[in-house]
Amino acid sequence: MLRGQILPEVRRLVGERRVTVCFDREGWSPKFFHECRTHGFDVLTYRRGPYAAWPRATFRPITTTVDDREIRYTLAERRVEVQPGFRMREVRRLCDNGHQTAILTTREDLPGAVVAYRMFERWTQENFFRYMRQHFALDALLTYAVEPADPERTIPNPKRKALRKRLGEARAALTALEHEYGHAARMNPEGRRPTMRGFKIAHGVLGQRIRAQERACAALKARIAALPERVPVKAVMDEEAIVKLAPEAKHLTDTIKMVVYRAETGLVRPLAPHYARTEKEGRALIREMLASSADILPDLAARRLRVRVHALANPRSNEALAKLCDMLNALDVQYPGTDLTLAYTGPGVA
Repeated sequence: MLRGQILPEVRRLVGERRVTVCFDREGWSPKFFHECRTHGFDVLTYRRGPYAAWPRATFRPITTTVDDREIRYTLAERRVEVQPGFRMREVRRLCDNGHQTAILTTREDLPGAVVAYRMFERWTQENFFRYMRQHFALDALLTYAVEPADPERTIPNPKRKALRKRLGEARAALTALEHEYGHAARMNPEGRRPTMRGFKIAHGVLGQRIRAQERACAALKARIAALPERVPVKAVMDEEAIVKLAPEAKHLTDTIKMVVYRAETGLVRPLAPHYARTEKEGRALIREMLASSADILPDLAARRLRVRVHALANPRSNEALAKLCDMLNALDVQYPGTDLTLAYTGPGVA
């Protein structure tokens, strides 16, 4: 998807400007990172797998401000080769418990603290999608309409999945047999069987079952390795029609939902000076305001469309609502298709 659809579309939209693609560890692929770099995309990611610790003497405390937030890290950095002929910049953070978090990037223009900050803040993207699924039904099925799909599109091989399930069951059975064998060894009466040879003879049947189970696990692993990881859809669907859900309506509604999210964000920010718990409760309060009932009162003489919002749950919320109404009124927005200016008022205002 990244190669064939997402990155080409991003390139079409942004032109020649460089774009940074942020990956979690699951996206670790030096080969693909090199490919991204070649096509004008930068990469930011955590390092995957075990790596040797750097000497503590190479780390330095850094304090700076990013996005109006003061951040303090203990950092070190160097260039490392992640693939023959391809080097990336590695920035490491030393935590208070001694753990070193390694970040790799192709960005050479950013200070190390900014690199670390951007990587550590990537969880906000996950929060966005979680919030959208919870409050905007982003994953909701909108239509059952379908359209033809590309039969050459590859998917994970279902035969490998089925064999991996069987391998897991076989390994669980092997572990149970080994536990049984170990328990028998622990309980072995040494007076009757003082040598390991005697123990093996006495438990020969159990030993044979273990070896047979090991061979079964090895055979399943070999079968999995012999299968391709991905196969074309047409190889799985046989004679069935290859279709996918029609995307247009879904794309349209998702776009509207994201625009509404941006509007919600725009309403949350002005609350901060007037509502002490904006950071934790701001969005919940805005949702309550938007869901509350209101009176819509056209005032043609004054060329106003008055929107009087009913009382919220408590005086603190009503005070925040009044401040938000003042902010919206200062924008002098006309209701579309009319010459009436929107005028918002909170509870208790005539």
